[in-house]
Amino acid sequence: MIRVGKFFFKYRNWLFIVLYLLLFVPSPTLFSIKYFGNNFYIIPLSLGLFTTVCGQLIRGLTIGLAYIIRGGKDGKVYAERLVTEGMFYHCRNPLYVGNILMLLGVGILSNSLIYIVAVMPVFLFIYQCIVLAEEQFLREKFDHRFDLYCKQVNRWIPSLKGIVSTIRAMKFHWKRWLIKEYNTQYVWLTGLVLIILLKYPQLTGNNDKKRNLLLLILLPLLLLYYATIRYLKKSGTWQE
Repeated sequence: MIRVGKFFFKYRNWLFIVLYLLLFVPSPTLFSIKYFGNNFYIIPLSLGLFTTVCGQLIRGLTIGLAYIIRGGKDGKVYAERLVTEGMFYHCRNPLYVGNILMLLGVGILSNSLIYIVAVMPVFLFIYQCIVLAEEQFLREKFDHRFDLYCKQVNRWIPSLKGIVSTIRAMKFHWKRWLIKEYNTQYVWLTGLVLIILLKYPQLTGNNDKKRNLLLLILLPLLLLYYATIRYLKKSGTWQE
């Protein structure tokens, strides 16, 4: 599994995009009018949005409070130091947990049975492999300090104990959050807009013109957001 994790670690950023594209593969529905009535769409819409927003909030808190530099070097696992503060005090892999919730949420939102029962298990397996590869590196580099950290903090299930105190005790770096997250946010928000407007015609009164108008407004705005943050980062106007 560690060997598999090292392989997918190189391509983990592309993995997120590929998984998003799979949302639009035709699939039987999770929730249908047959079993849940005419307002069945409220279930995947509300449950999906809640889950995926929770994932983005976890990622936001992680990056804004105590970002971990574990982006890899030359396509390999790398870490400058063992980060145990911020969200890492409550979970060893909060960024990955955030990703899982984000993708699970959009899977529910897209009302895709195939995505939930087939794509998500594969995604979870890949992430488990990546985490095992990262842990091997961290254990070799930080030795007993990492073992102690593993005994105190869960790998996947976040502990909410003391989380309010953690947030209050640390400064939230919102510029770092935007600079580090604008790519993910752009893909995520664009996906949300497309899923909601294309798969939930009820929200626009089954009016194609109204739906298309919203797409013409929202998609360029998201692109403008992406371009603006990218410019501020690349020009050095915003520093982490």
